[in-house]
Amino acid sequence: MQLDDTIVAVSTPPGRGGIGVVRLSGAEARRIAEPLLRLNRALEPGRAAYGELIDVQTGERIDEIVATFFASPHSYTTEDVVEISAHGSPVVLEYILEMALARGARLAEPGEFTMRGFLHGRIDLTQAEAVRDLIECQTLFQAKVAAQQLEGGLSRRIKPIKKQLVDLVALLEAGIDFAEDDVSVLPDERILAAIHEVRRPLSTLAESFAYGRVVHDGFTLAIVGRPNVGKSSLFNRLVQRERAIVTAVPGTTRDLVTETVSLAGIPLRLVDTAGIRSAADEVEEIGIRKSYEALAEADLVLIVTDPDSEQHVLEERRLLEATAGRKRILVHNKCDLARSWCADSLNGNGVPSVATSALSGEGIEKLREKVLGEVIGAAGEQQERGFLTNLRHRKLIEESLAGLDAAETAVRNRIPHEMLLMDLYSSLKPLDAVTGETTTDDILNLIFSTFCIGK
Repeated sequence: MQLDDTIVAVSTPPGRGGIGVVRLSGAEARRIAEPLLRLNRALEPGRAAYGELIDVQTGERIDEIVATFFASPHSYTTEDVVEISAHGSPVVLEYILEMALARGARLAEPGEFTMRGFLHGRIDLTQAEAVRDLIECQTLFQAKVAAQQLEGGLSRRIKPIKKQLVDLVALLEAGIDFAEDDVSVLPDERILAAIHEVRRPLSTLAESFAYGRVVHDGFTLAIVGRPNVGKSSLFNRLVQRERAIVTAVPGTTRDLVTETVSLAGIPLRLVDTAGIRSAADEVEEIGIRKSYEALAEADLVLIVTDPDSEQHVLEERRLLEATAGRKRILVHNKCDLARSWCADSLNGNGVPSVATSALSGEGIEKLREKVLGEVIGAAGEQQERGFLTNLRHRKLIEESLAGLDAAETAVRNRIPHEMLLMDLYSSLKPLDAVTGETTTDDILNLIFSTFCIGK
């Protein structure tokens, strides 16, 4: 990718809107932009100027604009940047783009503005990826987490770990290179202790992915049970609106009904399913088959029962067998009708249980808490800055831990320090790749190609 030319792109979403922004970045940004504009004063670094977008051939006014100039290196890309804010008409924005291209700019690739900021050292790779996460977030909590990463939360957490590892490598290198100068070689016990000091925070960081993945991606919850146990009513309670059809007729739900809500800032995809029983017709049979498919794909399953469950022991047993080994919660619904049954049911089965009434809303808040606890577990208590939310990061941390394991084995087997150093470098390289210090061009292209054009 070229870094010595000037790039341009529309940085606001496609379509019509109140405002549209065209961004230019590069040494020629100001030269290219100024002839398109009639401003009330000259462009100055860090200041916005009001003016008009003009037809460069006739000088006629096309639109009112505000132009902002950011001088190198105090800009998003560290290059000269000009941002032209016009009315969000696709025709107007396309005209600005065409004129900029005609004057020597190049159309930016997806994520190229952010990539330039990374390649020029303004941000590291974890911060660049946080930009994408911030744009794509679905909840306010996700935005806060992305903002923490954008501030360098993960990088700051990795930095002291990496320093400890580099210090160990340096000591071992010195012992090998300057043996004739009586530089002492570390004893095995101290090397193993140093490796342990590096592994401990690195392992904790790797474990944080269990929570970070849920925060980043959300999770799916399937509501299953017999017909008429209140699955759709429970679904409506959880999404807080009448989304699914509810009637007294068994088998009303024939297809999957889905809705995404926020649970403690985490995207939760709820799936209401057809009641599971012996199908009365082909349509219901297809719906029941889809229910089992949703059950298999869900991160968590709510098995809904009601006071009539004792008459349907076989169906309940099949559901429990189908969800064996899965994260699941038994929801004893309609407890406004039979409180004694709910109390008895909560004491059995060995499965987490909660009593609810979808009609009155009783127990719904406790169910939300139980769902959150089952999904994030103890990891939710580790809501510190800099946890892993990215699969690429987790794989690299695991590679680093594998290098430490190999190094520890080498020490215990009395392998020469020259070979031990190879294992330590194998542990150090993935940490560099997390922040982008040693990442290959192919990986960079793959990461930035997922960005939107204009960012």
